[in-house]
Amino acid sequence: MPHIHLGLALMSSKETEEAVKCGLKTGYRGFDSAEMYGNEQEVGHAISAFLSSKENTTNLKREDIHFTTKLASNVSYDAARRSINQSLKKSGLGYIDLYLLHSPYGGKAKRLECWKAVEDAIEEGKVKIGGVSNFGVKHLEQLLGSNPRILPMVNQIEVHPFNTRTEITNFCQTHDIVVEAFAPLVRGLRMNHPTIGSLSRKYSCTPAQLLVRWSVQHGFVPLPKSATLERVAANADVGGFEIDAGDMKTMDGLDEYLVTGV
Repeated sequence: MPHIHLGLALMSSKETEEAVKCGLKTGYRGFDSAEMYGNEQEVGHAISAFLSSKENTTNLKREDIHFTTKLASNVSYDAARRSINQSLKKSGLGYIDLYLLHSPYGGKAKRLECWKAVEDAIEEGKVKIGGVSNFGVKHLEQLLGSNPRILPMVNQIEVHPFNTRTEITNFCQTHDIVVEAFAPLVRGLRMNHPTIGSLSRKYSCTPAQLLVRWSVQHGFVPLPKSATLERVAANADVGGFEIDAGDMKTMDGLDEYLVTGV
């Protein structure tokens, strides 16, 4: 799984295709879509078009790309199976690398029923990895306690220095569940925070790069989002510096349980 994925929520069709193209050009290999976003087809088309184009100068293949999508609602086993098949068809990518239950809504019984649909899709080769999104500790405990055939490998949640979600992230890391961090840039709401500004200057990076690096150093997989080529490239260019332990602690201390969306 790539260490940084490109987030694709709340984008128009044109923005989605442009963002994916920009991402592939600048080194992204993971792309985060969802049934609810309504852009699975555009993501798949942009990936396929790039792979077969002259712009693919490094000869990337489908197996080099990590495509994520998500089930919109936990309705039933049959509805989940239909959604998986529809997502697969819309993307046109042959298989889904990571399929998530987008939320815990619907209750325990429905969540477990839909998880069985994910397990079956994995066994059939339609999905490579299964996971969840927006699950709290209770929801994860219920899923793990149901003796699933296949364990969830990912929990995608909002997490950043202004909402550290320590209880959930600790639980996930203890149970070998990868934490994917959506809204790692706090949707731009804290770019002018004095601490973020000061540390960005200290490390000669942008505020966005500082926030992405914070996620990476915590062992999370951040999903920064942008449709601008320069920002798409810059947001993933975080390998040239490391935030020291004291500054990581300072950033952790910014937690205000700021929820920016789902």
